[in-house]
Amino acid sequence: MNDMERALKAPGRRLGALAIGLLALTSLLAWLALAPGAGAAGQRAGATGFTVGIATTPLGKIVVDARGHSLYLFEADHKGTSACYGACAKAWPPVIVSGKPKAGPGARAALLGVLHRRDGKQQVTYRGHPLYRFFKDTARGQVKGQGLDFFGGEWYVLTPTGKKLEHTVGSDDSTSSGGEDSGGGTTTGGGGYDTSGGGAYG
Repeated sequence: MNDMERALKAPGRRLGALAIGLLALTSLLAWLALAPGAGAAGQRAGATGFTVGIATTPLGKIVVDARGHSLYLFEADHKGTSACYGACAKAWPPVIVSGKPKAGPGARAALLGVLHRRDGKQQVTYRGHPLYRFFKDTARGQVKGQGLDFFGGEWYVLTPTGKKLEHTVGSDDSTSSGGEDSGGGTTTGGGGYDTSGGGAYG
């Protein structure tokens, strides 16, 4: 092949490679555009269908999510506003929804509501209390966050009527449900919560 033939064929090879590269780039961009949207749609669907129910735990009957995980109120919250952000929201993630929450068995629909957090998201409330999970409650019925005092306030599970339940699980009493809003229950640290910093949130 002489120099002239090579010169004529070189642009064709470059154009072919360019076309293949553009096709690959287009496919990648399309995938990136679709994947987050699909994930967001799944999150919205799950959040929209959020259900609050009642389950029996070592503390008695309390408010839980659809997986049976305990839900908590934060005593630092006032007048339907949340005081839990940043590191607090990592340890006690707020229950976020994009639609109206539903009442499951035992829960009262009239006590359910939502509040608008300062980041624009909606958080579920029960009897006006913003609801949270605890990051160390990894199985149904666990109440490791009960009675803990962190981030400027104490954390308590709620009774089916939406009142805080101050009773805690003692070494000699793991089944009593205690009283509502009694103020006299024994408060013990339930979660072995680590305040040392970055490793605390597992």
